[in-house]
Amino acid sequence: MLHKIRGIVIKTTDYSESSVVAQIFTDKFGLQSYLVNGVKKTKSKIKSNMLQPLHLLEMVVYHKPNGNLQRISELRNQPVLQSIPYDMIKSSLALFINEVLYKSLKQHYEDEPLFNYIYNAVELLDKTEEGLANFHLFFLLRLTKYLGFYPDRTLERGAKFFDLKEGKYARDQPLHQFIIEESLIGDFCSLISCTFENLCFLSIKSQNRKVLLSKLLDYYALHIESFGDVKSHLILEEVLS
Repeated sequence: MLHKIRGIVIKTTDYSESSVVAQIFTDKFGLQSYLVNGVKKTKSKIKSNMLQPLHLLEMVVYHKPNGNLQRISELRNQPVLQSIPYDMIKSSLALFINEVLYKSLKQHYEDEPLFNYIYNAVELLDKTEEGLANFHLFFLLRLTKYLGFYPDRTLERGAKFFDLKEGKYARDQPLHQFIIEESLIGDFCSLISCTFENLCFLSIKSQNRKVLLSKLLDYYALHIESFGDVKSHLILEEVLS
């Protein structure tokens, strides 16, 4: 049966001399693997550059509920990204966000709120010209709302620490190392209270930004099984510095 769906490219892997397997997060079926034949051939309708990480897609697909490899009937980039592939800062942000999504997305079922959040964030990144320095921090923090471990803000007022293991604010220092310290709690509170619309007004010092990013990656590793290490943030930090 054919289905018309939207998708976000997460990863492509060579399958044969001319074919790839594309992992695509879809609005109707969650994360799926699609065998795409002939993408490296000159006359192929689906080109390899259409399947770059975070590219947004409209597709017509064949879907088997218990199938490991699905197939695509039609595919096009919609909307076509105008700046992410050509802007060094945006492409570095996209590389980092893509790696986090690859390690985070496990759903093989419909999760439209999560899909829409990521889809809209990619569109916004492509269109935004200001306030990009903190985009990745805000994206990570807001993504936790859809992944199931958004910070508990009950004790936010007057809190001096954030407990990464428990996912909540604390007035007394927790007895472990996985915390956001008092010196960073103001920036963390500003970040969590921010919106995409006023992100350009958020000011965080470069060193604090690096530490907050490290803490947020720890937060993900604590709450997502087999999350592992993220490496692309080193490139991103170099570009943003």
